[in-house]
Amino acid sequence: MNPHLDRLHPYPFEKLRQLFAGVTPNPDLAHISLGIGEPKHATPAFIQKALTHAMAGLASYPTTHGGEPLRAAIAGWLERRYGIPTIDAATMVLPVNGSREALFAIAQTVIDPRKPGALVVSPNPFYQIYEGAAYLAGAEPYFVNSQPGRNFGCDYTSVPDDVWARVQLLYLCSPGNPTGAVLSLDDWRELFALSDRHGFVIAADECYSEIYFGATPPLGALEAAHQLGRSGGARPYANLIVFSSLSKRSNVPGMRSGFVAGDPELMKKFLLYRTYCGGAMSPPVQAASIAAWNDEAHVQENRNLYKEKFTLITPLLKQVMDVELPDAGFYLWADVRRTGLSDTEFARGLYAEYNVTVLPGSYLARDAHDSNPGRNRIRMALVAEVDEGLEAAHRIVQFCNDLKSS
Repeated sequence: MNPHLDRLHPYPFEKLRQLFAGVTPNPDLAHISLGIGEPKHATPAFIQKALTHAMAGLASYPTTHGGEPLRAAIAGWLERRYGIPTIDAATMVLPVNGSREALFAIAQTVIDPRKPGALVVSPNPFYQIYEGAAYLAGAEPYFVNSQPGRNFGCDYTSVPDDVWARVQLLYLCSPGNPTGAVLSLDDWRELFALSDRHGFVIAADECYSEIYFGATPPLGALEAAHQLGRSGGARPYANLIVFSSLSKRSNVPGMRSGFVAGDPELMKKFLLYRTYCGGAMSPPVQAASIAAWNDEAHVQENRNLYKEKFTLITPLLKQVMDVELPDAGFYLWADVRRTGLSDTEFARGLYAEYNVTVLPGSYLARDAHDSNPGRNRIRMALVAEVDEGLEAAHRIVQFCNDLKSS
């Protein structure tokens, strides 16, 4: 057996199941889950129609590279969304069956097993795929803690040079999961300089890019690279590869449709790797994806629903815990120390008494540099419809008020 499997941590939701073992939630209240980041808004009808109208494509084997119309649609969306020069759809875009498996696979492509002591840098807290991908590629994760004083951004300049010298891959998530933090152009300038100096690859996870609350969309990695003069030359977007998905943008998590784009030299190697082990996207899903990437009206409607929820729910929760509207994404990242409970105690008690599930922040982070940046925080995924989200918020407020009076 692969010995690296023994190094994998249980997934956060398995830890949550163990935390709730033996707990009987209040039977008078219907269960509301804010624990899993699974979009619950309705899938647009035109996407469903495009999927069902392309069923004849099931009679053909799809290619790993995907069809030219899909790659062109993705390239066109990137150019419109980020204001970047023409993307070569043949060499710089690859459709994937959701960003999760692609984020895992990039580590297997990038990590050089001939170099001992390889490191993969990850934000902390983080999407657990980053850590598992590092271990199973034979590397070690190195965590950089998010800092509330930096709007939950990470100070990558604090990483010692002798650590950077061993880094082969850096995972970034902007907007961040669970914090909602968005990297600035100055952040990208520092990261590109580090990548140039030490030669590591940057894997930018941007699956929350289309859910935001201000007037200006979050800055993307390719957009930042273009603004900093890195989109041209012999090797455009050198050592940069981005990952995106339709799951959150278009409310199609079950369709498993996303893409990878960036540095053509990296993409060539990534395609080679995926030719052997990557699942090709089925033709009906490709057709539905083309329809989704070519339409922005449904994305705006979806964003408006999230704005409405966050505008109503955040002020309610601020009465009883330290929480702010994030830059982007669909999570609230709340500090529960005012309640006198730890994050795990809070989650267990809320589930028992009010049948609402939230995720302890410490389950999304690791102890690193003498702290766990998720400790005493909870992640709430505001993915359900407005009324259900408000009901959950009222129950949380009542739970916290009960704690005050006990």
